[in-house]
Amino acid sequence: MFLKNAWYVAAMPEEVGKAPLARTVCGEKLVFYRGPDGKAVAVEDFCPHRGAPLSLGYVENGRLVCGYHGLAMGCDGKALDMPGQRVRGFPAIKSYAVEERYGFIWVWPGEPEKADPAMIHHLDWAEKAEWAYGGGLYHIKCDYRLMIDNLMDLTHETYVHTGSIGQKEIDEALVSTKTEGEHVMTSRFMDGVQPPPFWRMALRMNDLADDVKVDRWQICHFHPPSHVLIEVGVAHAGQGGYHAPDAVKASSIVVDFITPETETSHWYFWGMARRFKPGDAALTTQIREGQGKIFNEDREMLEQQQQNLLRWPERHLLKLNIDAGGVQSRRIIERKLMEEVAA
Repeated sequence: MFLKNAWYVAAMPEEVGKAPLARTVCGEKLVFYRGPDGKAVAVEDFCPHRGAPLSLGYVENGRLVCGYHGLAMGCDGKALDMPGQRVRGFPAIKSYAVEERYGFIWVWPGEPEKADPAMIHHLDWAEKAEWAYGGGLYHIKCDYRLMIDNLMDLTHETYVHTGSIGQKEIDEALVSTKTEGEHVMTSRFMDGVQPPPFWRMALRMNDLADDVKVDRWQICHFHPPSHVLIEVGVAHAGQGGYHAPDAVKASSIVVDFITPETETSHWYFWGMARRFKPGDAALTTQIREGQGKIFNEDREMLEQQQQNLLRWPERHLLKLNIDAGGVQSRRIIERKLMEEVAA
């Protein structure tokens, strides 16, 4: 089961252009395209004539045309016309609430009348010129909740990401987890450590010395239905750590929008928002490529984990103090699911 009365990132704006885009979100088979006004829309990927996928068709003057027999569909899911046929009486297919905001296309896979754009998670950095963002998209073959577990417990960095962001001090630092309403926050602070390779690069790119000890932080924020935003950074040791002035630190927000596809697969929209050298496009590309390699290491581990869980479904997973962030996040998802079913 998925929480459907919620906003999920469904696509990047550049994915929805001249051709229709097929994408399954929370078990709903959707097709995205741009209507007559250029706005992104989504309807059920099902032609009411013979059941063909509308995503195999084309877009003409803002109308979605089925590639099987030429039935043209409107943005509201109603049939418009078809060569030589009368189709106005065809049953409408589902249409979905869609919003384009913060550089993403969001969809509400549940009841359209409950879709309030004000409920889209606010991204303050996306509205400010002093921030830059670069990211990508992975299709990952595992339960979306495994990715939430992964991101709310960064202990794995020591072992999965040894050549980029991992270091033994992550294991040694105390983890603090707290829940405020529907917000789960897991924090870890490491003072007086050597910066790992990725953060040495970030310091150099920020015109800072990379051969000195730093104070490092990781603050993971979960918000339903499945968003994880992580404040990360390093500052020259003794300068205030997380609260150090910008002149002595390199920091950013790791952006993770995790959109369920099926029970064992999801769409992972990842990226990094940074507040240094926002106009440096080459730096954005360099960071995106480095981050993409890091997240690809997660993908291999998570997909193999999913296969193990499918192979031995009767085995119970152990829970340690480092798992608290993921456990609390899952509890919020489960509670909201129960509320949605009851409603």
